[in-house]
Amino acid sequence: MNERIVRSGGIIGPSVAETGFVWFWRIISLYCLMFGVLYWVRLIGVYDAPLWRFDRMPVYWQVTVSMLAVLYPFAASGLWMLASWGPVIWFICAVTEVIMYAVYPDLFGHRFAVVASHICVALIYTAFRVHIFMQKREAERQG
Repeated sequence: MNERIVRSGGIIGPSVAETGFVWFWRIISLYCLMFGVLYWVRLIGVYDAPLWRFDRMPVYWQVTVSMLAVLYPFAASGLWMLASWGPVIWFICAVTEVIMYAVYPDLFGHRFAVVASHICVALIYTAFRVHIFMQKREAERQG
């Protein structure tokens, strides 16, 4: 995305959509880091509430919290660096939380905001990718 193309004496850099896409992933990266820290807080029991310590959690919470506490910071670093694996790890985390809160609300509780935010991020991601693809296709047609 940071490539520069020299065409007819002028320098053409990344489009506004490509720059916006980079900043979109960096913002999502910060959210992933925040979610990772929140899952770590839950793992080590800093927050004083029932079922907020690892030894008091049911097994299904232990498995999901452990997995998400590791994957969210990993996704955050991949998204910040714009690595190709960053969105993949984010997608794994998002699907896990959507399944947790939408498919098994009786076990994990209802968190509509989390499910809706993951769906919104996926839709925005798709819109960016389609727009950038259309821009590149149009540029190829003209040039």
